[in-house]
Amino acid sequence: MPWKRVISVVFTLLVFAAAVLLVRTLWLHYMDSAWTRDGRVRAEVVNIAPDVAGLVVEVVVHDNQTVHKGDLLLRIDAEHYRTAVRQAEALVAARQAELSMREDNAARRADMNERVVSRESRSDASHLAAAARADLLEAQARLDEARLQLKRTEVRAPVDGYVTNLNVFAGDFANRGEPALALVDRHSFYVYGYFEETRLPLIRVGDRAEMRLMSGEQLSGRVDSFARGIYDRDNPESRELIADVNPTFNWVRLAQRVPVRIHLDALPEGLELAAGMTCTVIITPPTGAARAVPLRW
Repeated sequence: MPWKRVISVVFTLLVFAAAVLLVRTLWLHYMDSAWTRDGRVRAEVVNIAPDVAGLVVEVVVHDNQTVHKGDLLLRIDAEHYRTAVRQAEALVAARQAELSMREDNAARRADMNERVVSRESRSDASHLAAAARADLLEAQARLDEARLQLKRTEVRAPVDGYVTNLNVFAGDFANRGEPALALVDRHSFYVYGYFEETRLPLIRVGDRAEMRLMSGEQLSGRVDSFARGIYDRDNPESRELIADVNPTFNWVRLAQRVPVRIHLDALPEGLELAAGMTCTVIITPPTGAARAVPLRW
C-alpha cells in the first residue's frame, strides 16, 4: 500500500512538472519568439492617370483582367489632338517658307556691294534669317508636343499587373493627371509583418521567414527591411506646428507594432495572391545564432 501511494505521488509530480515545462515552453514561444499573426500581403498599386484630357471613347479592359506592359487600357477622343497636329504642321510649313525667304534675302545682300546695300542692311538680313530659324525650331517643338499628346490619347499599361476596382466607362470625361483606374503590379507582392517592438531584437535583415495564409497556403521569404517610423497617436502636431503632448499616461503600456517588410520567394504554383490578405509570420534566425530578448521592466 505505501508503494502505491509513493508511485501515485511520483506520477502526480511528474505530470505536474511536465505541465509546468509545457506551459513555460509555450510562454517562451509566445512571448520571446519572433512571430506575429498580424501579417499582411501587399503590392505596389499604380494609379493610371491619362496625360491628356478628353472624353473616354473606349475602355478596352474589364475589371480584374490581367494585362501586360504596353497593353492598351482605354482610348480618349483624339479629334481635338489630330486637329492640333494639323495646325502645328501648317505652322511648321509657314515657318519653313519664311526661313527660306529670309535666308535668300540674306544671301543676296551678302553678295551685293556696300555701295548698293549698306552693312547695316546686310547685318539685319542675317539677323532676320537667324530669328526665322529659331521660329522654325519653336514650331517643330510644338508639332512634336502635338504628336505626343495625340499618342497619349491611348492609355497603356506601364507594368504587368491586374486591373482592379475598375470604375471608368466609355462616355466619362478624363482629366489630365487625375487617376482613372488602378493597376496592381503582379511582380511587386511582398508581406508586411507587424511585430511588437519587444520582438524586434530577435529579427535581423536576411532572416528566413515562413508565412501561413488564413486559407492554409504557405509562403517563404526573407526579411528585407524595417520601417523607421510609425505615427505617434498620443502626441499629434498642433496647428502651430508644435508638439501637442498628452498630459495623461496609461499604466498599462502596450508594445507598439512596427512594420517589417519581407521579400517573397517564388510563389507556389497555382497560388493567387491579393493585396490585403492576412497571414501568420514566423522569423527563423540562422542556425547557431540564437538571440535573446532584453529584460523588460
